[in-house]
Amino acid sequence: MTGPVRSVSQAFAILRLLAESGALTLSDIGRLTDLSPSSCLNLLKTLVAEGAVERDARTKQYRLASAWQAADALRDTRAARLADRAQPLMARFAQSAEAAVGLWKIVSRDRMELAARAESDAGMRLSLADGQRQPLGSGAAGRAIAAVQRVSEAELARRYAPVRWQDELPFDAYARQVAAAATQGFAVDRGYAHRGVCTVAAGIADIAPGFCLSASFVAGSRSEAEVEALGAALVALRDEVILFA
Repeated sequence: MTGPVRSVSQAFAILRLLAESGALTLSDIGRLTDLSPSSCLNLLKTLVAEGAVERDARTKQYRLASAWQAADALRDTRAARLADRAQPLMARFAQSAEAAVGLWKIVSRDRMELAARAESDAGMRLSLADGQRQPLGSGAAGRAIAAVQRVSEAELARRYAPVRWQDELPFDAYARQVAAAATQGFAVDRGYAHRGVCTVAAGIADIAPGFCLSASFVAGSRSEAEVEALGAALVALRDEVILFA
């Protein structure tokens, strides 16, 4: 028997990505499927010609044709299982840690989106807004994702450039924090992204298109040892979430 036809597998990878993420540019699709620009373009042209994919001439984004959008078989079942499994575990963690907990999903080459959230019932608590998006390099989540993806310094600089920090954070300090996150398993943002808010985050690289768990609380309300303990607990939560996803 011969092995699977690589181009067919790659075409289905594109279809599954578009089913899960919606309209994307050529560069987004190429990066998220690990295809070269030329290979990705040729596959997309073929899918457009076959009527499975449409290209918006104005935005230059590709999306599934309407008839294909109803094909549940294309949905990334592992990513869906991840979100379903994460929600109750996040709720439990938010209560015990008294923190606002978020599950972030990479949605393009430049952005991540809040896919699920949970918070405690404490009288004074932080809350995350449903469906919010932020730059891929932003906050503790951006550092945690870069750390688990082991991105190059050039890619790290590209992600850092568009972020608007509320407290100044030079790139060299940002890069050191990403390196620290790769070593300890979680990243920490101490009020740089949102003044007065401290966030820890743990990235998930092996489930496409890439995810991250975060936990936020009022800056200064916990000792350094407590922040470290929360980060370690979030890593354990991440491992529990992905165990059966």
